[in-house]
Amino acid sequence: RVLRRDLPGSRMAAAVRALAVGLLSWLQAAPQMVRRTLSVSHPSGRRSPGCLWKLGRLNHVAVAVPDLEKAKHLYKEVLGATVSETMPLPEHGVYTVFVDLGNTKLELLHPLGDDSPVAGFLQKNKAGGLHHVCIEVDNIKDAIADLKEKQIRILSDGAKIGAHGKPVVFLHPKDCGGVLVELEEA
Repeated sequence: RVLRRDLPGSRMAAAVRALAVGLLSWLQAAPQMVRRTLSVSHPSGRRSPGCLWKLGRLNHVAVAVPDLEKAKHLYKEVLGATVSETMPLPEHGVYTVFVDLGNTKLELLHPLGDDSPVAGFLQKNKAGGLHHVCIEVDNIKDAIADLKEKQIRILSDGAKIGAHGKPVVFLHPKDCGGVLVELEEA
């Protein structure tokens, strides 16, 4: 409601009271709304009923790049980010570089050999692009078992050790809304 100055004194006072009562009601309901919003927007705080594992925070977003040195230069020298050294991961067929963004990381991926899955991705996407998202889980073995039971395909026989030295698995993009999802044990 808009308060108008041309209202007589008693009507103005009534309008102010009505506004105050409405605002007070809203403020009393606000903590409940905030709690409800936080519980929805932060699923890592709770397990789903009957679930032995829980989903955590976004660990990183991976970007496949055709020229790793050029990408490192962009993030470090042009954008001013902290950039890790290049690390080969032969068991995954990639070179990785992490770009620290404060609240999460970017993982720059470049093929390590011609049979790298990232080489195939770059053949289809010459300029590079978003490759996958990595989400933390508290128990990867339970997550794998539960997801298999729910008919979500895992792209390996089991967890492998990832770039952070922790167990990881990849979920088939056709089962995840078109997105390649990596789960990493926190």
